[in-house]
Amino acid sequence: MFRTALRNVLAHKARLLMTVLAVMLGVAFVSGTLVFTNTISDALQNSSAKGFDHVDVAVTPEFQKAEGDKVGEEPELTQALVDDSARVPGAASAIGVVSGFTAVADKDGDLIGDGWSTKGGNYWGEKDPRYPLTDGRAPKGEGEILIDSKTAERTGYGVGDTVRMSVDGPVISPKVVGVFTTDDGGVAAGGSLTLFDTATAQKVFGKAGTYDEIDVEAKAGVTQAALKAELDKALPKDLVETTTGEKLADDQAEAIAASMSGMKQGLLVFAGIALFVGTFIIANTFTMLVAQRTKELALMRAVGASRRQVTRSVLIEAFVVGVVAAVTGLLAGIGIGAGMRALMSSMGQVVPDGPLVVSTGTIVAALAVGVLVTMLAAWLPGRRAAKIPPVAAMSSVHATATTKSLVLRNTLGALVSAAGIAVVLAATTMGGTDGQAPMGLGAVLLIIGVFILTPLLSRPLIAAAAPVLRVFGVSGKLARQNSVRNPRRTAATASALMIGLTLITGMTVMAGSLQKSIDKMASAAIEADYVVSMANGNYLSPDVGEKLGGTDGVTAISPLRNSAARIDGDTEYLTGVNGSTIAGLTDLKVEQGAFEVGGTKVVVDGDTAKEKGWKAGSAFTVAYEDGEKQRLTVAGVYEGNDMLSGIMLDNSVLTPHMADPVDMQVMVKMSDGASSAAKDSLQQALDTNPAIKIQDKKDISNEVAKMFTMMLNMLYGLLAMAVIVAVLGVINTLAMSVFERSQEIGMLRAIGLDRKGIKRMVRLESLVISLFGGVLGIGLGVFFGWAAGELMGSTIATYELVLPWGRMGVFLLLAAAVGVLAALWPARRAARLNMLQAIKAE
Repeated sequence: MFRTALRNVLAHKARLLMTVLAVMLGVAFVSGTLVFTNTISDALQNSSAKGFDHVDVAVTPEFQKAEGDKVGEEPELTQALVDDSARVPGAASAIGVVSGFTAVADKDGDLIGDGWSTKGGNYWGEKDPRYPLTDGRAPKGEGEILIDSKTAERTGYGVGDTVRMSVDGPVISPKVVGVFTTDDGGVAAGGSLTLFDTATAQKVFGKAGTYDEIDVEAKAGVTQAALKAELDKALPKDLVETTTGEKLADDQAEAIAASMSGMKQGLLVFAGIALFVGTFIIANTFTMLVAQRTKELALMRAVGASRRQVTRSVLIEAFVVGVVAAVTGLLAGIGIGAGMRALMSSMGQVVPDGPLVVSTGTIVAALAVGVLVTMLAAWLPGRRAAKIPPVAAMSSVHATATTKSLVLRNTLGALVSAAGIAVVLAATTMGGTDGQAPMGLGAVLLIIGVFILTPLLSRPLIAAAAPVLRVFGVSGKLARQNSVRNPRRTAATASALMIGLTLITGMTVMAGSLQKSIDKMASAAIEADYVVSMANGNYLSPDVGEKLGGTDGVTAISPLRNSAARIDGDTEYLTGVNGSTIAGLTDLKVEQGAFEVGGTKVVVDGDTAKEKGWKAGSAFTVAYEDGEKQRLTVAGVYEGNDMLSGIMLDNSVLTPHMADPVDMQVMVKMSDGASSAAKDSLQQALDTNPAIKIQDKKDISNEVAKMFTMMLNMLYGLLAMAVIVAVLGVINTLAMSVFERSQEIGMLRAIGLDRKGIKRMVRLESLVISLFGGVLGIGLGVFFGWAAGELMGSTIATYELVLPWGRMGVFLLLAAAVGVLAALWPARRAARLNMLQAIKAE
């Protein structure tokens, strides 16, 4: 039986090729994902670990929890604590660390690192062991900085150059006096690190005389644990906590692994989809191969082979195919992993240096996935073949499904589909994250149910195409009959395409609907012409609002400030606004009272008011962050949204209680509305600062749209893998169907159907099957998009379902193109069959 199985594999090399390709693509995606994420994670972990070489123990402030009317806060790390740390037994030195955000512009005026990893810090003394200098000297005073060597290399800056940069809004132009090397992971990944002298760093980052962390280095022979024990004795336990460098490195490695796991899981999901689609091809292929060898298998049963041996022979064939596909897929995946890293570099994403990581786990996963998926998909056809009685098999090559089996299949499919629909509909009534798991379960059940029902659905849906197919005469009629001749095969072929288009359509519906909701939210909430904020979401200096207020053409302005406070024993965040202008800068629906902010009058969003039991006229006591209390009155309750919500009070009331007043954003109204000239005047008022965004309502919507478009394009690219696998499935099914119907095709040629007619017949058959899968996929995708929207609508008040008719038309054309392209080779092969040899074929 083993030799027979190998002989069958070698005898059907061409017919198994598409199966090998389908499995290979899925395995390549899995192994490529693992290679890529492991490589990046390993490089980042090695880089970050080096950053702790000079840290044996780190001393950090221990956050003081909120109690009673006292707001939670972090104690300050003073110079005295640095001195105390340096004096403990076993300590060689102690360095006070200051860090913050710095926005550095390159020579073209563009922000380096897009703001997410452009950091700043302090250079300790004349020779900081953390940052070895490669050129220049230590910085002295506010006008001097150091830059890291990678930033110097990327931008062309060197010692003596002047750099435009910002910390919290206003532009400064310090001089580069030195270049240093660092193992900072953010720098390795494309960011930048700018260093000031300690006093300047404390000033620009708003931490006068204090530090964010104290790094203590141990003397030779002193362990990190021993040093930590000494520091714990010497320093106040209730104000600081100590952590060894080893623990910091381990925590950083875990954080990097966790950040990479999201990407890894996302990519593996799409690899799983490609493999899932591939199972239809494998099952189809082995079903057809087994059907073509029914007499042979029956003869083997007649001469003594058991059912188990017949099933085992099919599984051996699947094992060989799976091993070949897994090995080639693993090799291709290693290439994909290397290619993805190179692609990121070419797109401007700086990837840390390091070797390509091909772990044992990756190899085992690739081989296991390839072999198991192939064998599982082939098991059912093998089992089905073994159950056919030898005498019945010898009398008919094509054993048709019994009525009982079809009724059982349709009943099961209807039950599973109904359960899936019921679970999805139930999930739409749940709120937020509670409905996500049921929604996913319902979607899986519905897809499985529709797949089971696809043979039943194929007849009426394909029959609907009969009027169009009649236009093509005999070829069209034959194509329709061939499409429904074997409903199970048609179903398996169409289902592969259905799954890909279901996901693509569903995601497109959700993205379009979310974009519409954001547009409505921006237009409904904001009446200001512009919203000014930092590029990376950090806080703005109050100087920004003051400069904008004095700009020609500005008629109204309101900085938005945020401060923690205690209300009824709970921590709440207050939003400070300009009470006299905020009503004209926003367009929030007032549910109760009046939108009036000033003095002790505040406005509250509906959710907060409901939670606290407030209404217009209610009074409450607030304890500010400095501990002072005040009685405030709710003047009005408004309908909040994701852009504006919370408790709003006048800045003149809030700011005196804030230790470090900073703005989240600034709203601006212009005399002539939003225009390119108005935007230019605001940019010039802020010295054309690359770190600051000046956005009108359209810019805010476009920024969100850009994010959605980029995410959607990535998803389209990933799902293209499933569509490619589906194309291979259509080609495979048609090619094997042509081989199976060789005698029939020969007879058609003999009675007058020419080669063009044969080609047309095969192409139309492929087109009908592909459009059948496309219609099912788009229909399911719209349903899932609607259902997911209903779930999101519970948290987004402006959510509105948008059906992208244009894109859905494109998807249907894509399905048609798949059918046409997939039929090219099988149709040509069918037309070139020798009619006499085909008629004689068994």
